[in-house]
Amino acid sequence: MARTLVTMAGAAALLAALSAPAMAQYPERPIKMIVPWAAGGDTDNIFRPFAAELQKHIGQPVVVANVSGASGTTGAREAKAAAPDGYTVYAVHDYIHLTFYAGISDVKYSDFEPICLVSATPSVLTASAKTPWKNWQELADDAKKRPGEITVGATLGSTSHIFPAMIEKAAGVKFKFVSYDGLAPRMNALLGGHVNLTDSNLTQKGKVEAGVLRYIAIASEKRDPEAPDVPTLKELGMNIVYEVARGIFVPKGTPAPVRARLEEGCVKATKEPSFAQAMKVQGTRVAFLNANDYAQFLARIDNENKVVMTDLGLIKK
Repeated sequence: MARTLVTMAGAAALLAALSAPAMAQYPERPIKMIVPWAAGGDTDNIFRPFAAELQKHIGQPVVVANVSGASGTTGAREAKAAAPDGYTVYAVHDYIHLTFYAGISDVKYSDFEPICLVSATPSVLTASAKTPWKNWQELADDAKKRPGEITVGATLGSTSHIFPAMIEKAAGVKFKFVSYDGLAPRMNALLGGHVNLTDSNLTQKGKVEAGVLRYIAIASEKRDPEAPDVPTLKELGMNIVYEVARGIFVPKGTPAPVRARLEEGCVKATKEPSFAQAMKVQGTRVAFLNANDYAQFLARIDNENKVVMTDLGLIKK
């Protein structure tokens, strides 16, 4: 028996030695980054500058592939089915918890290996300038008079749905949700006056200053210095703090040395001053977590999202 164990151990050591050079050379070709939303939306605009920084530190091009559709599920499925070799990474945010619990998607966060958390973006309830309300109180009063008539553009089952649904519940009002696949089409609808409200963020500050959009309230702990006149939801009596957290996953089975190389690249990319500046432009803060801490964060917010979805009556029974 001892002889067999020694032989097996020796074979394992030999295999490790043979595979080590191949792992040490990773990556040897471009890496595909699947963004499960259309080009021009928040997730795309955050991960494109991140991809540019990551490729500087990993030594190969990182090519963004927009694989949109089905509330992000099309991209999630493609990422899950990809070879676990480190040449496909998945740019994800909190929607992966929500679409699973809503029954929209059969893909869950635990189908992947976490690499790093990259950023966090506070949500802002945003109105079309074509609406009559100048502040939250005017909006709330109108919503109470016309339940189910004020329209909210949202990606159903995703963060842009859950955030206004939380406001709806906290304020005791009823909105009408209209489905769009991602921020870019939602913003087009809002700018055109086809919907009254949506969940956006500080990236739309220029449009607010131009008078075509109006910020109603921000879901941060404190007022943001980039928009000091915008009240927090907490100030308005709603205990809601909501940030969209974005990070990088790889398919299950991706070798540990490959994951470690990607994590190392993430550490360096998120420390770049140019990345911090790019995130500021996107109304976002850099929020790095390593793979281990990100895994713990994901488990916690998965449970929190399940509770929220259940509380809002949106979870699939």
